[in-house]
Amino acid sequence: MALDQKIKTQLQAYMEKIENTVELKYFKNDTEKSMEMVDLIKEVNLMSDKINTIEGDDSNHRSPSFQVNRPGESTGIIFAGIPMGHEFTSFILAILQVGGYPLKIETETIEQIKSIQGNFAFETYISLSCHNCPDVVQALNVMALLNPNISHTMIDGDVYQQEVADKKIMSVPTIFLNGEEFGQGRMELEEILSKIDTRSNDIANKKLSKKEDFDVLIVGGGPAGASAAIYAARKGIKTGIVAERFGGQVMDTLGIENFISVKATEGPKLVKALEEHVDEYGVDVINLQKAKKIHVPNDSKDKFQLELHSGARLRSKTLIISTGARWKELGIPGESEFKGKGVAYCPHCDGPLFKGKHVAVIGGGNSGVEAAIDLAGIVGQVTLFEFMPSLKADQVLQDRLYSLKNVNVILNAATKEITGDSKVKSIKYVERDSNEEKELALEGVFIQIGLVPNTDWLKDDIKLSKYGEIEVDSKGETSIPGIFAAGDVTTVPYKQIIIAMGEGSKAALGAFDYMIRN
Repeated sequence: MALDQKIKTQLQAYMEKIENTVELKYFKNDTEKSMEMVDLIKEVNLMSDKINTIEGDDSNHRSPSFQVNRPGESTGIIFAGIPMGHEFTSFILAILQVGGYPLKIETETIEQIKSIQGNFAFETYISLSCHNCPDVVQALNVMALLNPNISHTMIDGDVYQQEVADKKIMSVPTIFLNGEEFGQGRMELEEILSKIDTRSNDIANKKLSKKEDFDVLIVGGGPAGASAAIYAARKGIKTGIVAERFGGQVMDTLGIENFISVKATEGPKLVKALEEHVDEYGVDVINLQKAKKIHVPNDSKDKFQLELHSGARLRSKTLIISTGARWKELGIPGESEFKGKGVAYCPHCDGPLFKGKHVAVIGGGNSGVEAAIDLAGIVGQVTLFEFMPSLKADQVLQDRLYSLKNVNVILNAATKEITGDSKVKSIKYVERDSNEEKELALEGVFIQIGLVPNTDWLKDDIKLSKYGEIEVDSKGETSIPGIFAAGDVTTVPYKQIIIAMGEGSKAALGAFDYMIRN
């Protein structure tokens, strides 16, 4: 597998940062995939005299696969497959980190990982097109590097299709620990730690208890929250962000082509840029923490308290709520039962697992039609269901959809039930014009029917619309003076990234103005 010259030139600069010898020990077979993997390893090997390759002959290992080791010492970092696509960064990072490149995580977290007792053999099933998978792979690789009791194997589902079928994996990333399913979906290092180390909650709360009071505390780390943080920090006031995951819904968005001045980008790339911009202003980002309740002071001169699910409390003069929205669910029988077993919400992540199969897309708006178009290039057949008599997507998307030979569109259809045994087998629906119930055999259902605001925790405190959105005025202020809101969580129409950013900056300016006047 030949790397293009541009990638080679970029890699050469990174390879100069390797301080200690790295050994790539590979296990091959006679397949074409194995040959590609060996070619990749040897090509990377030529880029640095501190990288050695060695062929293993132990039949107990998966083949094709390779280990990223120190000479004579196994790190527990294994790649089963060809780490290209989104996983190429994971591969290069593993080489650099094993070679002595500093880890960009807090010293306290490093010491916590090193002190974990027990044996943990992690396996992560990925697809190379999954933009959430590298976060899991890189986190677990770091843990394996720091603790000899922890190992991690990245497994490319396309190379190990039989394993995927045997374990009934229909969503990536899917993580196994010591042979048992551990989790699905994007997980960050701290989240994984909290699941295997009972001390994590206490450690996090001790850190939070030391936080000074904020001037502006933003709840939610999507585009609106990031924009609010930058505008607030530029005023020279103490600013913090509390987020379940920085980036929010944008992390699940692959193609972005309407962000003005940027012709095309991907969600994770945009989130990375936002994170770097926020860090530049010294914003205190408190990640992987979920807000539980706002305690409003009786005295307007006192501070708001934000209670977290962990039990910790943070204090701030003002609050900006930018908790965004989540995928809306159909609410039909079989949906929750078959999540990760044929029911999915991210076509970019999970689409490759349905190669050659028949899948449904529910929803005829832009997101649904875009999903159907993307899936059509991977799966065997796509059937798109739309509740209304016509599609709601932009005409240019409709034209493209109808030009595809392996796509069928069923309009005016109400989906009633998703059926199956250990995985999805069919979908039942009603033709609304005839009231006739029908059943269609298929193997996957991708749900794309819009978003619902994340305001369940606010319904007793702040005025919401009938759709659960936070009502805001022209400055982004809510029904409680001193509490502002921005982005998809509010009544502001047109849920777009660029609009959320503008609303975030407006809310920050509104909060600053509130502090000056009060």
